[in-house]
Amino acid sequence: MNDLDFQVIQKVLAGEKRAYAQLVDRHKDKAMALAVRMLKNHQDAEEALQDAFIRAFNALPRFEWKSSFSTWFYRIVYNVCATALSKKGSAQLLSLDGEEGNETFGLLSDIELPDIEFELDEFRQIVQEEINKLPHTYASVLTLFFIQEMSYEEIVETSELPLGTVKNRLFRARTMLRDAVLKRLIEVVRKEKVA
Repeated sequence: MNDLDFQVIQKVLAGEKRAYAQLVDRHKDKAMALAVRMLKNHQDAEEALQDAFIRAFNALPRFEWKSSFSTWFYRIVYNVCATALSKKGSAQLLSLDGEEGNETFGLLSDIELPDIEFELDEFRQIVQEEINKLPHTYASVLTLFFIQEMSYEEIVETSELPLGTVKNRLFRARTMLRDAVLKRLIEVVRKEKVA
């Protein structure tokens, strides 16, 4: 557990309710990224995040210290978003069978980039746009793995999905993202050549 989170939680449990704002500040950006990836709507993500922070605050006395606060909290965010999606009738939290996707490779490590130089910000923007286009089941696991830097085990705990499903979704998400980014890069190269 993060020592700072531990200290803040102790303060909150001791009655210093305002200390909870420190936890909010520490985790809001990554939690918002997860919520936006799942819900595909900034306003819905903000509402889900507010709900998740309130739920976490109310459940803090029952926090069992079996995992880090962040893992526990991201699980709450994930569940709030999944519930919001199911209410909209768009939840696709299905189990995927097939390859477990044990191959581990970077998002774009096996792509030979074209002979043009991209500004890092431009490239990041392309990657972000393509992640946003992924179905939420893939975007959420990709966000947990790369942005929240969670391990497979933490993602399993957060999403309550079986390990094989997490690995499968991560493998498929990487593949879809790699292909989409490569397609975008090729389009940019073609436009550069025409111009």
